[in-house]
Amino acid sequence: MTKVFRLSEFSSTDNLQWLNGAIACFGHFNAIHPGHIRYFRTAREHGRPLVVAVEGDAQLPNLERASVFPEEERAQSVASLNLVDYVVILDSGPLEEFVGEANLAALVLGKEFEGARAPKVAAAVIAAQNNGAQVFYGAGETHYASTELLSGSPGELKKQRCEAFIQAQKAQGVVMSDVFSIMEQGHQPHILVIGDAIVDRYVACDPVGMSNEAPVVVFKEMETRDYVGGAGIVAAHVAALGARSTFLSVTGKDSHAQYTGDMLSNFGVDSLLIEDESRPTTFKIRYLVENQKLFRVSRLKEHSLPRKIEDQLVDNIIEKAADLDGILVSDFVYGVITPRIIETLRHVSREHDIPLFGDLQCSSQVGNILKFKDFFFICPTEREARIALANHDDGVEYIANLLIEKTRNTNMVLKLAGEGFIVYVGQEGEAGFLHRQHFPALTVNPVDVAGAGDALLSAMTVGLARGLSLMQASALACCVSAIAVQTVGNRPISLKQARQFYLQYMDSGQNNAV
Repeated sequence: MTKVFRLSEFSSTDNLQWLNGAIACFGHFNAIHPGHIRYFRTAREHGRPLVVAVEGDAQLPNLERASVFPEEERAQSVASLNLVDYVVILDSGPLEEFVGEANLAALVLGKEFEGARAPKVAAAVIAAQNNGAQVFYGAGETHYASTELLSGSPGELKKQRCEAFIQAQKAQGVVMSDVFSIMEQGHQPHILVIGDAIVDRYVACDPVGMSNEAPVVVFKEMETRDYVGGAGIVAAHVAALGARSTFLSVTGKDSHAQYTGDMLSNFGVDSLLIEDESRPTTFKIRYLVENQKLFRVSRLKEHSLPRKIEDQLVDNIIEKAADLDGILVSDFVYGVITPRIIETLRHVSREHDIPLFGDLQCSSQVGNILKFKDFFFICPTEREARIALANHDDGVEYIANLLIEKTRNTNMVLKLAGEGFIVYVGQEGEAGFLHRQHFPALTVNPVDVAGAGDALLSAMTVGLARGLSLMQASALACCVSAIAVQTVGNRPISLKQARQFYLQYMDSGQNNAV
């Protein structure tokens, strides 16, 4: 177990001789998440031992001090990581006092401390340089996929993620039996889902071999299956999780529009589909062999909505507003969510006190999450956040703070692909966050990750509308999104499925390494 010390325990430089040549990191580390792991790994590249200086309670601003875990708990969380050799709690003085006494080889700081946050560590940087220590800035390499499977068996990883999920619940006081109980009680919330209607087709293929005529791989089509996709599956999840779901979108005048309306009706969704003869219903075809996707072909048009279509959307939003408990915006950037639509949503949100929940998907489109301003929460991926801010270098924590500041949103979920997601609970009218918590991705070997974000967004929206706290809703969403990636194609996920998954997952994760 990594040793934890306090700065107040050392009265002279001699007492810190055991840190000669050490590499030091710095932060308050209120909730350990993948961004911190990247930071520590970057620091370890400069040498060992690695000592982490944890900002003491007395060093924190008063507002932040009231909302973070006590210094001892934060230090023990850091000490539980195998990457860290020593932890020093800065209980009696700031970072510069520690750096001035310890004979460090290097001080490694987050990239943001080289720019906007430089004044906070300026004295420590001078102290390090005066002692001959090098100063490096780096938050770790940004990546959008997990490498965990290279470091452990699926059973071991499942157990680790189960333990991380349990710790997240304990840290935030979440009791899952209470979550499921709240979800089944009280008023049935009415959620308006607005966004792009999409039909997803999956074509299962059998590889035949190479063509004799050209260097082309040949596949034989075996089976085809269609699913409701885009914002439509979000509306279906909302209904399956127990809310009254209304879906507002634009389609073409074609068979795919008819399919979307019929399927959503079967799922219990009230659909308001406005026909636009100038575009087809967005249609995506994915070709796959077993569970491996080969490529995707999309049939779509991305031009702006005709004014009369946009007018109809606006009229429907205003007409429905008085009866709504929430508005969920699922923007796939195919033209439905225009600037005027966003402004209308913000207007009805203020007028009727309706929370706005938003997600934007720009994996293959050009979109910007910064257009979602004054929402109750948004759900960007790390890639989408960095693209919007044109910031590839700074740490995850700084990116989150900057994005929430620029969008003026109350809360945020930052999705980290295979590393799960981080929830940031904001404080109205103030910069920064009251709470942060990382939730792991519970499924180790996902079959189809395409619908994970839609499931997460839906579960959090319904949970919040039902009266869950953001952390309770996040725990529920963690389960729902894990179910979504276990099968090919989009299928609505019910509360009953979420409860069964949770019970089975916790049982298998804690008791064996399957």
